[in-house]
Order: sequence, then structure tokens, then C-alpha cells
Amino acid sequence: MIFECLTARFTQNSFVSSRIFSGLYYLILRGSRVEMKYIVFILFTVMTNAAAQLMLKQGMMSLGPISFEGTNPLIKLLQIVFSPWVFLGLCTFVISMVSHLYVLSKVELSFAYPFLSLAYVAVAIFAYFVFREDLNGWRIAGIACICVGTVLIAQSGRGHEEQSASITSDKIQANEIVR
Repeated sequence: MIFECLTARFTQNSFVSSRIFSGLYYLILRGSRVEMKYIVFILFTVMTNAAAQLMLKQGMMSLGPISFEGTNPLIKLLQIVFSPWVFLGLCTFVISMVSHLYVLSKVELSFAYPFLSLAYVAVAIFAYFVFREDLNGWRIAGIACICVGTVLIAQSGRGHEEQSASITSDKIQANEIVR
């Protein structure tokens, strides 16, 4: 159901969506080569995080309003966690976290972490297409601010490669002098 709705709505507005993401991708790729080498993993983390949110929303919609009245809270919690969409969403979060841990082992936290804000962008856009949620002017302005901020963070990675290379060569020279 989600994928059919997504496909139908996405093809209607694919030009706008594809322009947003391709423009973001182009601007982001102009940053440092060291960090940009891992942009695929960063974007994978973002998209799996967003997908998990959509799955959790679908799961909670399929369960209906939650009430703990007249039932054991532990039993109710287990019913929620093991409902198909919620469970799939939680598993997708685990995949997202593993990808994020890999990214953190390769790039600076101050570079990688702000990219997670792009999940807000993806969730808002996909929620509009899939769940027909409101995407008003204020939300679009907020999304634009998030995109601009992410591009600025990506651009701040420039020069890091040269600085790291310089520090590494200085350390090697210092070690050779000490010997």
C-alpha cells in the first residue's frame, strides 16, 4: 500500500522532488573528497532512518488508537512492537544505526551528524506523498532551512583533507627526527 501510494504521488511530482534531491546532491558533493567518499553511506543512513519513520507511522495507523485501559501494559507493548510494520520499522532503524556507526568510524561527527537532519526533509516529502499529510508554506520554509544548513555543513568539510594530510606528514617527519 505504501509503495503504490508513493509511486503514484511521486510520479505526479517527480520533477520537483528529483530537482530538490539532485540539487542537494550536487551541492553536497562539492565538499572534501575524504568525507564525500562516504556520502553514499551517510545518505543511506538518512534514507533508512526516514523509511523507518514511515514504517512506524504505517504500523501505528494500522493498529488504530492505542489505549492501555483494561489490558496489561506489557502485553499491549509487545503487541505494538511485534506488529508487522512497527517491527519492520524498528529493524530498519537498526540497519540505519549500523550504517551510521560505520560513517562515524570514517568521518568527523560534526560533519556526519547534521546530515541526519535530511531525514526530516525526506520524511516530510514522503509523508506528503504516502499519507497525504499537510506540507504548508511554513514546513517548506523549514525544509529549505534544513537543506541550506546541510549544504553549509558539507561545504565546511573542504580543506579538511589537506589539513589532515599536512598533520600526518608533520607527525611522520617528527617521528623520523626522534629516531
